[in-house]
Amino acid sequence: MNVCAGVDRNGGCELVQVDGEWQRAAAEALYHLPFAELMFRAQSVHRNNFDPNHVETASLLSVKTGGCPEDCGYCAQSAHYETGVKATRLMDCADVVAAAQRAKEAGATRFCMAAAWRSPKDRDLDRVCEMVIAVKDLGMETCVTLGMLTPKQATLLSEAGLDFYNHNVDTSPDFYRRIITTRTLQDRIDTLEHVREAGIKICCGGIIGMGERVEDRLDMLVLLANLREPPESVPINLWNEVKGVPVIDTAAAPDPIALVRLVATARIMMPHSVIRLSAGRHDMTDELHALCFLAGANSIFIGDVLLTTKNQKVDRDAKLLTKLGITSALA
Repeated sequence: MNVCAGVDRNGGCELVQVDGEWQRAAAEALYHLPFAELMFRAQSVHRNNFDPNHVETASLLSVKTGGCPEDCGYCAQSAHYETGVKATRLMDCADVVAAAQRAKEAGATRFCMAAAWRSPKDRDLDRVCEMVIAVKDLGMETCVTLGMLTPKQATLLSEAGLDFYNHNVDTSPDFYRRIITTRTLQDRIDTLEHVREAGIKICCGGIIGMGERVEDRLDMLVLLANLREPPESVPINLWNEVKGVPVIDTAAAPDPIALVRLVATARIMMPHSVIRLSAGRHDMTDELHALCFLAGANSIFIGDVLLTTKNQKVDRDAKLLTKLGITSALA
């Protein structure tokens, strides 16, 4: 079935979906609308599905850092590159819970735990499940990102009460092949299916600023929007400079307006998803943050560090949200 999004300025039907799926041409048409028109549409969609004056706050902890066997060309934690990141063992549950408690006191409502694995060993997964149970006992939402999962592993995490599993597609299907060779995009999608089948909500987005084209960014949104169910959370990361990885040779920071356009397009294409501003916010101005919130972004990571890279200070976030009249657990 073809889906009409409304009437365009010439009185015709704006075709956005064909047989229930988004097409690149439709995503491009949205992205390239006059800026005021795009923002109006995105804010309208946002208001129909969310409180436009509320932002979700989450915190991210690396529970096992470095030594990853994958060759992701953007990542400081890959064992393939000399980046200065030291490999560590999986943290003790008590230390993770203490970090979660501090994050809660700082204003985080969701606690995300990340481990630099291709896929977890069963014995390590048992320990992660203990962390999930203990963090949930603090009254926080839980999220983990552990690499690829089997159906059985996804079920075990579900039984532990895990709320979200993060597994980013990273970029477009075309650009993906240029930055990762140790796994395929289909490997990623298979894990997303295992997670979905286990009844866990999905957190899935990507990274911009690695040298990809605008078309690649839009193809990534099309891929996400056309999953069996779009992700409940869609993180948009700005690539942080990491010395020693291949992407540093192609990376270019996206134009600020291009970022706002991407957020607005994501909001329209995935109206029920939370759109999170993730890595790279420490270089964003208050004005750019405000435009992204207006475009439909409604979640941020708080805390001084995101895995191995710096993040915006919590007090700056609190001041900005107060200035904008946006509610969150920070205020």
